[in-house]
Amino acid sequence: MFHVGSARSTLFNWAVAKHEGGTFVLRIEDTDVSRNQPEWVEGILAAMESLGISTQDPAFEGPYFQSQNVELHQQSALRLFETGAAYYCDCTRDVLVARTGSQHAGYDGFCRDRGLEYAEGRALRFRTPDEGETHVVDLIRGNPTFPNEAIEDFVIARGNGTPVFLLANVVDDMDERITHVIRGEEHLPNTPKQQLLWAALGAAPPVWAHLPVLVNEKRQKLSKRRDKVSLESFFAEGYLPAAMVNYLMLLGWSPGNDEEILPFDEMVSRFKIEDVNSSPAFFDVKKLTAFNGEYIRALSVAEFTAACGPWLHGPNAPWSEEQFDRSVFDAVAPLAHSRVALLSEITDNVDFLFLDAPIIDEDSWNKAFKGAAGELLADVRAALADTGPAEVAWEAEALKDTVTTVGEAHGMKLGKAQAPVRVAVTGRRIGLPLFESLEVLGRERTLARLDAALARLAETAAPAVTPSEAGVSAGVE
Repeated sequence: MFHVGSARSTLFNWAVAKHEGGTFVLRIEDTDVSRNQPEWVEGILAAMESLGISTQDPAFEGPYFQSQNVELHQQSALRLFETGAAYYCDCTRDVLVARTGSQHAGYDGFCRDRGLEYAEGRALRFRTPDEGETHVVDLIRGNPTFPNEAIEDFVIARGNGTPVFLLANVVDDMDERITHVIRGEEHLPNTPKQQLLWAALGAAPPVWAHLPVLVNEKRQKLSKRRDKVSLESFFAEGYLPAAMVNYLMLLGWSPGNDEEILPFDEMVSRFKIEDVNSSPAFFDVKKLTAFNGEYIRALSVAEFTAACGPWLHGPNAPWSEEQFDRSVFDAVAPLAHSRVALLSEITDNVDFLFLDAPIIDEDSWNKAFKGAAGELLADVRAALADTGPAEVAWEAEALKDTVTTVGEAHGMKLGKAQAPVRVAVTGRRIGLPLFESLEVLGRERTLARLDAALARLAETAAPAVTPSEAGVSAGVE
C-alpha cells in the first residue's frame, strides 16, 4: 500500500519538477529480493496515476530499477577501496561488543590500517574523516552541520560483495543526473554519509530537502500499525483523488493569501520547496474530509452519480441489482450531492429507497420515540392515508405542511415532529431532506413503513404476561 507520507513526498517532488521545468525520476529500489514483487511496482505506478502523475508525461522518467545497476555499484565500491576511501573489515558484531564492552558503541575503526583484501565475509567500510565537519545544504532545514568524528566508518558493501543502500543510492543518483533529493526527515541522518560518498567519488552532491514528518491528532508520527495511512484505503472509503492531492500539498506548505482549495496546476505555479515549514505537519482526517466534501460539491450531478457507481453496485451496495432503481436514484442524487462528504456515505443516505424495510439505527429510534412521539406518528399516518376531500397531494410541500399541522396539534415544532417520521421511514435521524424523500418513496411504501413502526411501538409497549396471568399454573411434572 502507498503511505500518505510517500504520497506527499511524491507530490512535492512532482511539483518541483513541473515548476522548475525539470524531470521527476522514479527509481524502484529492488535490491532486497524479499521485499520485491512485480505487483508492488504496479501498485506504486497506479498510486502515482491516481495522484495525477502520469508515466506518459514528458516530465516523468523511469521507472528505473536499482537491481539493474548493480555492476556500476560494485565498480564504485572497488574504486573507493583502490583510492583508500574504503577498507575491508572482518569484525563481527560479537567481536565488536567484546572489544568495546558495549552493545551500543559504534564501529571503532579496528580494521582501518590492517590492509585486508576482499574475501568472502568481509564488509567494505567507508573511511570517515577524523576531523572537520560535513555541511549539508538543505532547502527546508537550512544548513545542518555534522561533526565527522561523530560519524562511524559505515558499511558500504556487505560481506557477500553486494552494495548497501547508502552507496547504491549515491551511485544511482549520479548515474541518473539527480539534482534535487526531496524526501522525509527520517533520512536526514543518512545525508552526511551520502554527501561524503559523493565527494569521495569526485562529484558535487545534490541539493537536499527533508520534509517534515506527518503526525496524528496526538502529535505522534503516523504509524501504519496505529493510524490509517494507506492512500488506497482512503480512496476505497470515497475520498476523491483531487481532494487528496490538494490536502497533501498543504501539509507543511501554504500557497498564501489564506487560500486552500486550489487546482494542482495553480499550486505548482506557486510552489517553492524553500517555503515548506520544517515543523511536523498534522494529518487532520477531519479537515481532509471537509476538503473532500468541497470537491464533491464541485462535481456536476452527472459526475457525482458516476463517482458513486462503486457504492451503488456490487459488493459495496447493501441491496441487490434487482432492488436498485436507477431512476429513483437519479431523483434523489441532487439532494445527496449537496450533503455527503464521502462517496461511501451515499449508501446510508439512500438505502431506504431500495431495501424492503429500512435498517433501523437503534440509537436514532430511542431518541426519536420519546414521550408522545408514538401518538404523533399515528396521527401523521392517519392524515397521510386520508383518501377523502382532505387527501394529501403526494408532493414535498404538501407532505411538509401535513406534518407541520399534526406537529402543532401536539405542541411540537416541525423539527421535532418530523424526527419520528424520518426514523420510521429511513431508519435514521439524519439523512436526505425528509419530504422530498417521501415524495420519491411514494405513498404506499411510506404508509407501510409507518405501519411497521407503529406495530413495533405497540409490541414494545405491551406489558409482559406472566404464566399465572395467562391462566397457566406453575408446577413440576
